[in-house]
Amino acid sequence: MSFTIHIEEQDGFPIVTIADTLSGAEAEIYAFGGLLNAFRIPVANTLFNVIDGFSGREDVIKNITNGFKSVKLSPFVCRMHEGKYRFANKEYQVNKHRLNKHAIHGLVYDGLFGVTNTEISPRYARVYFCYQYEGTDKGYPFPYTIAISWKLETGNKLTVATTIMHTNPHPIPIADGWHPYFKLGGKVDDWQIQFDSRTQLEYDKALLPTGKKIKDERFVNGCLLQNIQLDNAFELENGALPAKCVLHNDTLQLTVEPNSSYPLLQLYIPEHRNSIAIENLSGAPDNFNNGIGLLLVAPGNPKTFTTSYKIALL
Repeated sequence: MSFTIHIEEQDGFPIVTIADTLSGAEAEIYAFGGLLNAFRIPVANTLFNVIDGFSGREDVIKNITNGFKSVKLSPFVCRMHEGKYRFANKEYQVNKHRLNKHAIHGLVYDGLFGVTNTEISPRYARVYFCYQYEGTDKGYPFPYTIAISWKLETGNKLTVATTIMHTNPHPIPIADGWHPYFKLGGKVDDWQIQFDSRTQLEYDKALLPTGKKIKDERFVNGCLLQNIQLDNAFELENGALPAKCVLHNDTLQLTVEPNSSYPLLQLYIPEHRNSIAIENLSGAPDNFNNGIGLLLVAPGNPKTFTTSYKIALL
């Protein structure tokens, strides 16, 4: 078989590498956060990593909140207004991480996932992770389980599926997403992006949705990112084929293809402009308050969210 799975333990910190020895593609996943730290393919006789990740164990533990690179967004995504919301006639205050007084990026980004299973076939290799959130934050006192699978297939395709399940006596509010930063070499100004959307959500100055929508067709047929700044959410159009986002330069092309469980695409270009965050979201920022895409997941009725990343040489 051309696929292999290697698990390296670093003081209780598993690092998993899934590889296709035939094509040379490999994905590196940290059990810390269950996050994708590298997705590499051979380019000009070297392995090129399209993920703007961390240098290792110490780096990710120390700097996870500096940009939240590649983190799992759960049980809420992006920003929550002042960390407050009301659910089932009760007020809650999230107490984990804040930015400009708003809670951001959920509660599990630094959770240590366990490796629960591995699977190898002639066409793919897959690793399963699991994390139990115990309801430790008083602002979200609802225990639930996150099961994540990372699957590397032939054709340099990497698929991640997240399943949320719980045994609380009532439905719980959930939003899900990922926060990876992608790089193709050089600056984003020399890259082009295309994605299937004609509508963005209007944000206020705090980057919270106002409830209004803005027509934006710049990216439907592709657009050079030169002099464009993004920190916006776009509604994806799912027609006969799944909506997708394609990012490329003269050498590499990245295709991000979520299924309908992720109807929103959040894009962010950091100031250094060496990478771009392409975030698949199940609902809008602050949707515990505005309700845009908020899910109520019932006990015993798991909810799964899926997206894939594919790299091609041009």
